[in-house]
Amino acid sequence: METTGTTDAELERQIMQWRSFLQAHPALGDGDLDELEDHLRDRIDDLRSRGLTPDEAFLIAVRRLGRVDQLSREFAREHSDRLWKQLVLGSAESTRPSRGGLLAVAFAMVAAVVIKLPALWGAPDEVTMRNAPILILGALAAYLLVRGSRGWRTWIAVAVPFAAAAVIVNAFPFAPGADTLLLTVLHLTVALWIAVGIAYVGSGWRSTSARMDFIRFTGEWVVYLALIAIGGGVLVALTLGVFSAIGVTIEGVAEDWILPCGAAGAVVVAAWLVDAKKSVIENMAPVLTKLFTPLFTLLLLTFLAAAAVQTITASADAETGLLGMASQRDVLIIFDVTLVVVLGLLLYTLSAHRSDAPASWFDTLQLVMLVAAIAVDLLVLAAMLTRIGEFGASPNKLASLGLNLILLACLAGAAWLQVGYLRGKTTHAARERWQTGFLPVYAVWAFAVAAILPPLFAFQ
Repeated sequence: METTGTTDAELERQIMQWRSFLQAHPALGDGDLDELEDHLRDRIDDLRSRGLTPDEAFLIAVRRLGRVDQLSREFAREHSDRLWKQLVLGSAESTRPSRGGLLAVAFAMVAAVVIKLPALWGAPDEVTMRNAPILILGALAAYLLVRGSRGWRTWIAVAVPFAAAAVIVNAFPFAPGADTLLLTVLHLTVALWIAVGIAYVGSGWRSTSARMDFIRFTGEWVVYLALIAIGGGVLVALTLGVFSAIGVTIEGVAEDWILPCGAAGAVVVAAWLVDAKKSVIENMAPVLTKLFTPLFTLLLLTFLAAAAVQTITASADAETGLLGMASQRDVLIIFDVTLVVVLGLLLYTLSAHRSDAPASWFDTLQLVMLVAAIAVDLLVLAAMLTRIGEFGASPNKLASLGLNLILLACLAGAAWLQVGYLRGKTTHAARERWQTGFLPVYAVWAFAVAAILPPLFAFQ
């Protein structure tokens, strides 16, 4: 078995091979090479701290550095056979499960167990619903903290929002079936996901690059979780069918145990898969953004056209149409989810964008999508303000109003920077800084909704 020293020696050999490749370029002096090597080593150290082997860390670091350096990209392309082998087959010494894989399985089992603890203690289903985001995302955060060997300050920074969320959902006297309870759980899920981001990036969470890493992680995590959900759904359906064929009914077991425990464990497993197959080749999420950006642009433009026709043909006090529908909770959720997805497409496209790439037709298409999203946001805001003025405020309307105002500011700034980028007057880094700067804003707003609106509306 290869020793750590030998592995480190192999890593140094790979770094020297990479440096020699760059050294052949006449435009790079020794100072440039030293700076690039420092960047490479920093990325390797960060990836190794997350549980990757030296060889895996080197391949991924070169790939990521290739996004900002053309020569590194050429190096990665020339050694693409090793990149493919590393992705598909793993390293040569991988004859047993990696520490990261075993750790992920252990914490997936923890998540599967803790999600059932309230029921095992005889608590009603509502208690599980209140605490599900805290229990599941808490297990994921703990996995990321342990895997990354984070310091005690990071542990505290992650633990505080989870503790605050636990106090809010369990101490507040929500009325049975209260709208504010569902609102609180949804917004705390958003806030705690951003706390998970602190666990993922560690002490560098204030930097733009670290936050973009978390955004990239989020996009890939969503894809892997969706794939696991599809596969798991097929497996459960086949299991039910097999047992039904022999006259055994296990629907209760599937509903009470298999589905909740499997879903909780999948959250951790998806996070492990992101790192296990991390950007050695182009992952699916950037490809999906290329596919869905035109489709969502078309959706927004179609909605604007339909809203314009409806405004002409419908009376202002109609209960149907945009003005009337914008007061309904389900419609508010649909509008907000659509705008959030648009923002997600923009964010993940930025995270996969090369900083040295010139503006292209796709960037122009993104600007069209942003302008359409801003127009939709303004229409929804106008409708909501009108309905609030006529019929009064509700927790759902105020939460949606605040979110839409934040999204309006974010999308408007993004559109302005996008115009500058297309004209060559704004850098890609400026676009990243604008978007990552809103992550704390989302977290603060989500906690504010969860902590302020329920008592403001008597926990109804």
